[in-house]
Amino acid sequence: MRIPKLFQPKEVLSEEELTKGLRWMTLEGTATMGFFNITGSGVLVAFALALGANNFHIGVLAAIPFIMQIVQIPAVWLVEKLRMRKLIVILSWFPSQLFWYPIACIPLFMDIPGNTAVVMLLTFVAIRGILSAVCSAAFAGWQRDLVPQQILGRYYAKRQSYAVASGMIFSFAAAFFIDHYLAIHPGESGIFGYTWVILVAITLLGMSGATFMLFIPEPLMPPLPEKRPSLFKLVTAPLQDTNFKRLVIFLIMWSFASNLAIPFFSVHMLQRLGLSVTWVIGLSILSQIFSIIFLRVWGQFADRFSNKSVLSVGISLYLLVILAWIFTAMPGTYFLTFPLLVVIHIFTGIAGAAVSFTTGTISLKLSPKGEATSYMAAASLAINLGSGIAPLIAGALATFFSTRELNLILNWSSLSSTVEFTAINIADRDFLFGIAFLLGLFTLGLLAVIKEEGESGREVILEHLISPARDFPRPVTATPGQSFLSNFSLSLLRRIPLPGLDIAFGVTVYQIAETARATASAAIRGQRVTKKLADDIRLSILHMGKSRQHMDENEGAVIQHTVRGAMLVADEKSVNLESLIDNVLKGVITASNQSDIANRESLVSASYGIVQGAVEAGIDVSDAVKAAVATVKSSTKALGLSEDDAVSAIAEGVLMAAQKFGPDVLAEVSEAVPFRTDGTKPDKPED
Repeated sequence: MRIPKLFQPKEVLSEEELTKGLRWMTLEGTATMGFFNITGSGVLVAFALALGANNFHIGVLAAIPFIMQIVQIPAVWLVEKLRMRKLIVILSWFPSQLFWYPIACIPLFMDIPGNTAVVMLLTFVAIRGILSAVCSAAFAGWQRDLVPQQILGRYYAKRQSYAVASGMIFSFAAAFFIDHYLAIHPGESGIFGYTWVILVAITLLGMSGATFMLFIPEPLMPPLPEKRPSLFKLVTAPLQDTNFKRLVIFLIMWSFASNLAIPFFSVHMLQRLGLSVTWVIGLSILSQIFSIIFLRVWGQFADRFSNKSVLSVGISLYLLVILAWIFTAMPGTYFLTFPLLVVIHIFTGIAGAAVSFTTGTISLKLSPKGEATSYMAAASLAINLGSGIAPLIAGALATFFSTRELNLILNWSSLSSTVEFTAINIADRDFLFGIAFLLGLFTLGLLAVIKEEGESGREVILEHLISPARDFPRPVTATPGQSFLSNFSLSLLRRIPLPGLDIAFGVTVYQIAETARATASAAIRGQRVTKKLADDIRLSILHMGKSRQHMDENEGAVIQHTVRGAMLVADEKSVNLESLIDNVLKGVITASNQSDIANRESLVSASYGIVQGAVEAGIDVSDAVKAAVATVKSSTKALGLSEDDAVSAIAEGVLMAAQKFGPDVLAEVSEAVPFRTDGTKPDKPED
């Protein structure tokens, strides 16, 4: 039978064909993942609950798509036999997407809520899971041979960011429609709101994503060896590779640990916390926003350092998130529930962005070229094995723990009264979150033994979160005795046996600096930095000050990195350096006065950030220091300091920073500062 040209692989792809192919694959991912984000963010779970599903059914629903991936084993043989991956993908993916239509229409033909309706849902999900597994086996190798290795991390980060953005828009619209429909049609008829959402979503997104696949070119698979390997050898080849076998074991354990908890996040919010579908999806969108923000950050880090180091950072932060779910109910909602959910979803997006694409790209990177189909199938099977077994066990455990509760109650008694306070309440699905957290700790050890070419330690990622400058020592605050970032965040935090705490701090500081940089960039509209920059810098510092009752050691770090981030726009030709520093320092001075921060300490921290930012931006450090000195000389009245004291504070901060960045920077700074902190003129550094 003659195969249409559209489905035939090409021996050589031109630059134009490759560019267009990557563009079509981005569109496919945007549409397909946009649809998945709707069903995966709570709609399908809420639909199943409306059909009459219990904890065990939810576990089975989450497990089926993963368990069915066992079909990838014969699918690998099929790919090697036909050697036409695009044809296999199209013939399996289109029918699998079509099954969403009967799924959506279950309420039209079944009594609800009812066991038969739930069984029908699980059956349809299982059938499409089989077809999806065949598609995955072929599509993984296709992607491996299409996407150039040198842009692997950046491309998938970009592709996923578009997919997440699509999901944000459509999932929020779906949630809003469902809640509106439920309000108008209370009772059993409200379930048809889910039917309409699924039908529209699969038509607009699911089927269009499958159509986009038609336009992605397929590179020709490498020629077969003279003696073709058997299916057994093909499937077991990845397990003969010691390093890849370690990756497979890690993927099984991480997928198992995380999926003890993840499938029940939405159920927990819908049932125990009593949130509406709109709030559940709204929080999911918040998570996706931060996922988009950090996807490109992680993509760059993965290409620059290694997938393994980014994956380690992401898992650590994810474990902290899983543990935090225990404290969302005490035992029901309380005043910290919603703020905690917001924080959880922010860090879920950040951690999920790191984990989601690195688990795929590290598998691609460790797969030998030309053998990606079997290797990627092994990695996919590992993920799906852990992800399939975990929800089944979790569903049974959730039923077991549904009638059990563990409380830590603090009791204060006096002659006149007795006061009790519930410090910790663990009940129902909280036990699952705790078990998942403990198992997740074990997986970090498994990740450590995997080898990746060019890998760096997670400490390097943390260093670059806190200070993006290359080859810099660990940044410290400029304030004497307040080495918050070096001694507190990187030393004390590591001594606290709570994974992810240092990463949570790192990404927070990173966001402070990047926000300051973005604020400065937005304020530049032509020739100089306007007064708006000073106001925004001031408000940024004030906001951080109000968010903590006791800034103490933190205040120096906040000021330092806010100023550093703002300084990074100084490499733009349209920016006047003196105007930039003048506005930044005046913003810091105003903020210090309004938040009762000592002006001298603020100047020390700010001047440290000026030098750090100047070095990172590649501008003349001497000019930056001179501009800072000129500003404080003209601001002594607002500072409440003498001119000598103000300039002395600047000298102290810039000299401390210069010592961290080497003799060349120290020489520049020493020439620019009028005197040392002890009032003497600095000596020129010896050659």
